[in-house]
Amino acid sequence: MKKNYKKPVMTLIILASLFKNILASIIRVITGFSLAALAAIIIGIAISLSKNFEIVTRFVLQVLKLIPPIAWIPIAIVWFGIGEPSKIFIIFLGAFFPIFINVVDGIKQIDKRYVEVSKVYEIPDLKFIRKVVIPGALPSIMSGLRIGLGNAWICVVAAEMIAATSGIGYMLMDGRQLSQPDVVILAMLIVGIIGKLMDDVLGIIERKTVYWQSHN
Repeated sequence: MKKNYKKPVMTLIILASLFKNILASIIRVITGFSLAALAAIIIGIAISLSKNFEIVTRFVLQVLKLIPPIAWIPIAIVWFGIGEPSKIFIIFLGAFFPIFINVVDGIKQIDKRYVEVSKVYEIPDLKFIRKVVIPGALPSIMSGLRIGLGNAWICVVAAEMIAATSGIGYMLMDGRQLSQPDVVILAMLIVGIIGKLMDDVLGIIERKTVYWQSHN
């Protein structure tokens, strides 16, 4: 009797396609989120420590943060086309503002006595940022990172639903267009599961980096 190899082959093809879509979305999220975190922390610290910089950037940032990242998708496609940069740009916007706002709020909540002592002893700016600002604002920064990562994951799915040839969002749209509710439901479950796993990873990092809070 001849063995039927068609089913196993089809299963492998489907699994390979699924893995490819998941990996594509995760890489995009990590890239956009990392860029957003770096920019938000640097700009947040600069604004919090420099009144002049705050005056220059406050109005622009306050306006931009009220625009939903998904609303930027048409502009992103015009500027960057339908390739990777447009998706990274949308993810960046989604993650940037939650992190930025939490960085600024965290720095404002630092005990003023530490700031005054640093001024008295004329501690260099970089050392002050490394030893006082970042540790003092770290709980708020970590909260912002978790919110930003959640937003980044939502944004990548939205961006891929509009212009992509791979990713979970693409998988959702492809399933809808081909009337495959099982594919759509699977993609939705993957979005929820991976989003939860990402948040759990940051939660573990948060507990390890701000462990002193549990002893207060």
